[in-house]
Amino acid sequence: MTVLTRARRLALLAGGLGLVLSVNACATAEEAGVDEGAGAGNDVASSEIDCAQFEQFGSDLDGTEVEVYTSIVTPEDQPFLDTFAPFTECTGIEVNYNGTKQFEAQLPVRVQSGNAPDIAFLPQPGLLAQMVATGEVVAPPKAVADNVDANWSEAWREYGSVDGTFYAAPLGANTKSFVWYSPKAFTEAGYEVPGTWDELIALTDRMVADNPDVKPWCAGINSGEATGWPATDWLEDVVLHEYGPDVYDQWIAHEIPFNDPRIVAALDRAGTILRNPAYVNGGFGDVSSIATTTFQDAGVPITQGNCWLHRQASFYQANWPSGTEVAEDGDVFAFPFPTIGSNGPSVVGGGEFVAAFADRPEVQALQYYLSTSDWVNLKAKASGPGWLSANTGLDVNNLTSPIDRLAAEQLQDENTVFRFDASDLMPAAIGSAAEWKELTAWIASGQSTQTTLDNIEAAWPQ
Repeated sequence: MTVLTRARRLALLAGGLGLVLSVNACATAEEAGVDEGAGAGNDVASSEIDCAQFEQFGSDLDGTEVEVYTSIVTPEDQPFLDTFAPFTECTGIEVNYNGTKQFEAQLPVRVQSGNAPDIAFLPQPGLLAQMVATGEVVAPPKAVADNVDANWSEAWREYGSVDGTFYAAPLGANTKSFVWYSPKAFTEAGYEVPGTWDELIALTDRMVADNPDVKPWCAGINSGEATGWPATDWLEDVVLHEYGPDVYDQWIAHEIPFNDPRIVAALDRAGTILRNPAYVNGGFGDVSSIATTTFQDAGVPITQGNCWLHRQASFYQANWPSGTEVAEDGDVFAFPFPTIGSNGPSVVGGGEFVAAFADRPEVQALQYYLSTSDWVNLKAKASGPGWLSANTGLDVNNLTSPIDRLAAEQLQDENTVFRFDASDLMPAAIGSAAEWKELTAWIASGQSTQTTLDNIEAAWPQ
């Protein structure tokens, strides 16, 4: 699915497979309030592409059918349907798009019963690994692997691989490492966008001095049964930016404990903002109000002059009040999460992957199409705000949102280190249970950093 907000992660017992599936802790565009179907779908459906590229899969494809199974449902399915039209026109292959909100529960059941779909859009690498373990996932043809090598970073290829074997090309992407602000308000106040953590803190201190009645930061981690997830993103951003990808990967794999001194230091660094009563919570109250403020409402005080800064993902563009101009010189925009120390630009995010359970020529042809620059640019044109890809063949000018364009530019920058959302890759008992609960207590009741991380470590499955 196109992952835009984190709503919940549930542990699902996959029938006789005995697999516990971690549903991506992010929700769909529909749940986030983003209409991905707001693009120029009709124009895309009538677009022409180079049909010769599909000759490598044979000349007898007309009348064949491929089932695509996914969690992406109406209205987010329409851009996909529009982009399949040129493919069908070229090949004669009909795409049976099967979107369901029961995807995560039903996919393992279908695989176990011998009724696996031809292609499934998997929302995270962990689910890919679990499906590969069934022995039913088929490696893609060399043409797909070549496209991935040419158009995605090595990190994305690795996330589509299991035990060193490449299985699934990336599809869509999302990024979380942003700080929202008001360009208009910054210009009026004479503030500049910070590039480093030290500059961010210096700016925050200046805001405190300049505006004693307005707290610089606004934040909210309330999300119903998933309360606490925005705090996990804060921690992930600091770990990746301060300690780099190697430590970040070791942390996910539990090669270092959750209460490793570096993770303690990272949470303390996040706490210099989130638990500083001089810094938060603009427009809402004291530090503890962060736990009761919904993530949807958390940034709104920026538009009311009641705070200046809000750390949240690119998807937050869907939560601004109607009429808010999202632009580099508009009412709101975002800048990349600042670098820390000597580390360069880094991005925490997520995305989907295209896995196949059959190797018929028509299935391989569709896998190939979804890995091409042709498809990604048509999808960008067909989609409204909230969709992007890490495919470097994407022309960012085809994206309708300036935030999506900024995010895509980050992902295409060869100097940017990308890592998948850590809590989405950790066991569900941690990433969508203990971590949410303990970080909420860290905010709501002032629980110490050490106790918070000790408790999460103690919950790690043995």
